[in-house]
Amino acid sequence: MKLDSSVSAIITGGASGLGAATARHLRSLGVKVALFDKNPETGEAMAKEIGAVFCEVDVMDEASVDAAFAKARAANGQERILVNCAGGGRGGKTISRDKQTGEIIPFKASDFEWVLGLNTVGTFRCVVKSAAGMATLEPDETGERGAIVNTGSVAAEEGQIGQVAYAAAKAAIKGMTIVIARDLSSEGIRINTILPGIMDTPMLGGLKTRAPQVYQGLAASVPFPKRLGAAEEYADLAVTMLRNGYINGETVRLDGAIRMAPR
Repeated sequence: MKLDSSVSAIITGGASGLGAATARHLRSLGVKVALFDKNPETGEAMAKEIGAVFCEVDVMDEASVDAAFAKARAANGQERILVNCAGGGRGGKTISRDKQTGEIIPFKASDFEWVLGLNTVGTFRCVVKSAAGMATLEPDETGERGAIVNTGSVAAEEGQIGQVAYAAAKAAIKGMTIVIARDLSSEGIRINTILPGIMDTPMLGGLKTRAPQVYQGLAASVPFPKRLGAAEEYADLAVTMLRNGYINGETVRLDGAIRMAPR
């Protein structure tokens, strides 16, 4: 896909971290960008900084997502690009014990459902709505109508102790990639998924000052290079997936060769 001012993109979780880096990269190429995010303060500031449209949205809420797509399309036209970076987790073992009493504590099914709702269902909801819009477009000169990039995690393959919900949610994103690619092939729409490792995003980057030894330990656990991944490296891979028309149905690790230990 040619990335220039004739193309518009929607990025969920676009106000910070991986989404913000991807938005900056696409704007540097002239692509029109709409940022979907729950945080209006950071979202509006980011949109103003890079010349994008901000849409306050909760990807777990159908009406909110519909309204955001309508706003983005009114401003920038029908998108040919969707990058899904919205996500998060709630930790906990399948069952654990109270350290004082030995009482068995089960992981709440409601928390499990919440994590899947945010990561898996939220991602799929946006994929469906974006693909339906892309299908109304005329194919470009290569026969392509659009391209989608989802965000999984290395936890999809090596979930650690206490990550049962997050690992399941990200494994589902990985698992649905090839199926969606096949489903959308007749429409000329591609989809790929990135599985980031330990990334230097706001969630972990704060450890530099709060717990520098923990941060340094995380960096040392990466085989090479011995550091956390940069959000810009995620953005670079996402843009490559969008540009290269023969990358389809793939899940690609971005992790410095790390393989996560049980804990």
